[in-house]
Amino acid sequence: MLLSMMRKHAKSWLIKVLIAIIALVFVFYFGYSFTAKKGLKIAYVNGEVISGLEYQKAYWDLLEALRRQYKDVWNDNLIKVFDLKNRALDNLISQKLISQEARKIGLDVTESEIQQAIMDYPAFQIDGQFDIRRYRGLLSQNRMTPEDFEEGMAKELLDGKLRQFLLTFMPVTDQEVLDYYTHANEKIKINFVQFKPEKFKKSIEPDQASLETFFKEHREGYRVPEKVKLAYLLIDPDTFKDKVEIKDREIEEYYEYNIDTFLQPKEVKARHILFKLNQGAGEAEEKEVREKATKVLEEARKGNDFATLAKKYSEGPTKSEGGDLGYFTAGRMVKPFEDTAFKMKKGEISDLVQTRFGYHIIKVEDVKEAGTKALDEVRDQISKILLTTGSAELAHEYALSLIDQMPYDADLAEYAAERELKVKYTGDFSQDQRIPGIGGDDKLRQSLFSLRKGETSELLELKGKFYIFQLADRKESYLPELAEVTDKLKDDYIAYRSAEEAKAAAETYLTALKEGKTWDELAREKHLEPEDAEFFTRRGPVPKIGRAPDLLETAFSLNRNKRYPDTIFKNDKGAFVIRWEASEGIDESKYQEEKDNYRFSLMQTKHRRAFQVWVDSLKKKAKIEIVSPVTER
Repeated sequence: MLLSMMRKHAKSWLIKVLIAIIALVFVFYFGYSFTAKKGLKIAYVNGEVISGLEYQKAYWDLLEALRRQYKDVWNDNLIKVFDLKNRALDNLISQKLISQEARKIGLDVTESEIQQAIMDYPAFQIDGQFDIRRYRGLLSQNRMTPEDFEEGMAKELLDGKLRQFLLTFMPVTDQEVLDYYTHANEKIKINFVQFKPEKFKKSIEPDQASLETFFKEHREGYRVPEKVKLAYLLIDPDTFKDKVEIKDREIEEYYEYNIDTFLQPKEVKARHILFKLNQGAGEAEEKEVREKATKVLEEARKGNDFATLAKKYSEGPTKSEGGDLGYFTAGRMVKPFEDTAFKMKKGEISDLVQTRFGYHIIKVEDVKEAGTKALDEVRDQISKILLTTGSAELAHEYALSLIDQMPYDADLAEYAAERELKVKYTGDFSQDQRIPGIGGDDKLRQSLFSLRKGETSELLELKGKFYIFQLADRKESYLPELAEVTDKLKDDYIAYRSAEEAKAAAETYLTALKEGKTWDELAREKHLEPEDAEFFTRRGPVPKIGRAPDLLETAFSLNRNKRYPDTIFKNDKGAFVIRWEASEGIDESKYQEEKDNYRFSLMQTKHRRAFQVWVDSLKKKAKIEIVSPVTER
């Protein structure tokens, strides 16, 4: 109620006085506490203190970053989910250690370096020049002061200097780049036989004892995940459309303010007849196609119906429509075709136009010159836009009033019933399932899952509609009894046993190969049909087999002298026995073209890992004393 009143009367003297009183109460009531927190000591890092003020700033910076990421679906329960308090402290400890090491080796950042870095920052430039108003404006939009930004920039520059110093003696050698490139791009070809579990299913008849044993061994896999059920109010803008009144003046103003959106580019309506000519065709073939096209062009210019000629002679996809291309704007057609068509007048027929597709004869049937659509042409279009935005605004304001007037501990269903509204319910769902009837992304589910039972969300907008959610029920994760999963258990047991049978058959097959049976002989004996997996790299799935990381590494260790691996391989498709067929090295010319990119990628990866290892080693050796645990604050 209070928030609703403040929104409606935001400019009145009464609200200004009310805000002033609240501000005074906040200063006098909370002032001492805030000042006390400035002096609070959170931790010591090698004797250097982390103050409460430092911690507060690090925490709020982290919180704001996540709020920007989650936007409208953020709620403060996510603070606990992300363990923000400890993350903020851990980041501060790392920063302290990095700064201490930088001082030890005499590294520092000067004011002029910070100033230059800010002036060179692309986001603060207009036409390549630093703009102070843009700088202040962007910081203001992100709720940052220049002091905060400059402090962050100083830390970033110092971090960069330290990294450069530490990693100068960790170059990436040519051999490392070659090895990295080779690992990613060398290829191998294998032959394989597959043992499918489906072939073994019919022979498996599970008894009760076997099922019970299997259930005990795999019970955790049947754990029912935590699930929640949501009550929600849906405020649909469509139900407010009859309350929107659109005046002529509003339509005119929208037209004037958005005139650029009604610009109409030049359009040409044309037909064409295509005579295909393959790229790289010889002179004789080109001459033949050109002569054929010339004869048809002569017929068109004699007045024969162009559409009929196109249906008879064209080799393009629009042949059956008489070569009709409809209206098109610049940028839609290949350049030689477009350049010709846009120079022609209505009713003209072009000379032969050559493109990468072959030779074209073009007839322009109409031309719409560029211009701005008149208001009367777009009046209905604007009305629909204003109706949509107007109904959305009314729905949003109404939804906000519902939130504002709702008591903190209200039951959403009862609250809605008092206002003759109907609450809807989702079915039970886990965090990795879509919200029944609503959908939404991972961030929305994570946010709603973090609500406590009976807690209500902020107003959320999804696909143009507004929602108020309340957590109606939460069912904790639990391990079910056997009777609850009997049908699934039986299917799983059969699938498991059939996969094991397939594995055993594959192992027997591999043993026979190692004992001297030939590949082709054994395949005929077992009535199996070997298949080829054509050349592939480590970067993707194995052709016809799919994802198989273990197989990949082992396959690339095989060669002409060792064609069979020591083990068979399994995935969801079955068990496989493979044989090396051929290897293919890298393309040297391609390597020369791409090695700089690979060098940079390898350097980034190597340096990032090394720096993290270095920071972790500092933490292990450092004397870190937590004075005021953040989890208790």
